[in-house]
Amino acid sequence: MKKQTEPKRYMISFDSHTTAHVFTDVLVIGSGVAGLSAAIQAAKHGSVLIVTKEKIDENNTAYAQGGIAVVLSDKDTTAKHIKDTLDAGQGLSDAATVKTIVSEGPRRVNELIEWGASFDKENNHLVFTQEGGHHFPRVIHARGDSTGKEVELTLIRVVKENKNIKVFDHTFVIDLITKDATCNGAVAWHTKKGNMLIWAKRTILATGGCGQVYRETTNPDVATGDGLAMAYRAGAALQDMEFVQFHPTTLYIAGAVRFLITEAVRGEGGILRNKKGERFMPKYHPQAELAPRDVVSQNILKEMQKTGHTHVYIDVRHIPKERLYARFPKIREICASFGIDIARDLIPVRPSAHYMIGGVKVNRFSRTAIKQLYACGEVACTGMHGANRLGSNSLLEGLVTGYMAGTDASKSIRRSKHELFPYTIQEFAGGSKISWLDLNDIGNSLKSLMWRDAGIERDEKHLLEAEDMIEMWCSYVMDKEFTNPAGWELQNMLLVSRLIVASARKRTESRGVHHRSDYPETDNPRWKRHIIMKRLKS
Repeated sequence: MKKQTEPKRYMISFDSHTTAHVFTDVLVIGSGVAGLSAAIQAAKHGSVLIVTKEKIDENNTAYAQGGIAVVLSDKDTTAKHIKDTLDAGQGLSDAATVKTIVSEGPRRVNELIEWGASFDKENNHLVFTQEGGHHFPRVIHARGDSTGKEVELTLIRVVKENKNIKVFDHTFVIDLITKDATCNGAVAWHTKKGNMLIWAKRTILATGGCGQVYRETTNPDVATGDGLAMAYRAGAALQDMEFVQFHPTTLYIAGAVRFLITEAVRGEGGILRNKKGERFMPKYHPQAELAPRDVVSQNILKEMQKTGHTHVYIDVRHIPKERLYARFPKIREICASFGIDIARDLIPVRPSAHYMIGGVKVNRFSRTAIKQLYACGEVACTGMHGANRLGSNSLLEGLVTGYMAGTDASKSIRRSKHELFPYTIQEFAGGSKISWLDLNDIGNSLKSLMWRDAGIERDEKHLLEAEDMIEMWCSYVMDKEFTNPAGWELQNMLLVSRLIVASARKRTESRGVHHRSDYPETDNPRWKRHIIMKRLKS
């Protein structure tokens, strides 16, 4: 393999003497469930600025369908939810973190309800669904299959009512500003205002995941791993980057966007069938369609390979039409746009990249190794998910860790007598400003490469191939200086892809969502540990 091209510390050149300045007590980067939750708490003792690169409601949270896994039923217990989460994590979850998040979850969800969030009910009682890996129905949902949208809109409403919170949308955060291993804010670019330096006493990363590095993904266009990349460039530790979760069932129509078919469809009785119409999951796992996501994804792939078919099918034709239409209105609408009546037709599905389990390593307060920098939600690695995320635990984690990050940031500001003073920074990123690179072509090639070589099934040969190709692209992309989001996103995607591939090659075993065909067994105790990736000092 070629020598790695180490990323530049900052992606752009800037001079603090000639760049616009913005000041806030707390900077929140990202506007999903974790970022908004953090902002609401942080605003109790200071000013908060939320920065998001698109509209405030364009993020993974808004697209989440299934629900929130939370212990609110009298028949459920915290201990049961903890056990299911630890079992799914296959030895790599942090038990203390799992206990904290699961135990705190009911309070945070009830707070959402107090703020006006409306979850589906029958006879004035919450309706619970059982999903893969859960041994009890504990997933609450809203509007049938639009839980994320309900959560997002509720939090946005609270944010907009708070006079201590401002929002900059259509603002691309390029890099974190650091000095002496301390974060002091970020360098950002606004579509109309241009470059700016945002100075903050505390900074909270809540930028979401990186599904866009894969050709097949449920993630929106904004999920390009920006937070992961900027944290790495700043010197933060990233953990478990090999663990990318692939959702087993996304609508497969050639040429169409991969629309998520929530796990709740299987929770309500949906059956997976192969090309021949055969139900196949019972032969692979005792929980059949409700097996953990890694098991379902890997065996869907196996059936596709066996039958030489591009996809499998979900069969919900046996579920009463009225119940089906009421429970999954959005899925019904999307499928109908392609001529599929879910009450009458099989739904074509295949796995897609869905969730980054790894991320910026944090402690129990959501603090990173860089002083004054927090991370929460999907961009963070809290230790909650281990090697495989349990379905509908992500909104739960986002709510709780966002709350924790915002609360801790707020308290630390109140205790600190430190005033916010900007200092002189003159950075020269180096490299030529060019126009001849075809960024779309490189991006599409990268996505195809990652899907083929670092997807659901991996091996040494293909991971080495991916490392070499990514390094080749890095060698002539990362030494250039771009002046627009497309260039910055590509650099971030290349860096994140390289970290995923390097971590996947190091872990010579199969565990959770990381499946090595050349190392098919789980290797305990040798690999019952984490892989940490950290920038080499330049």
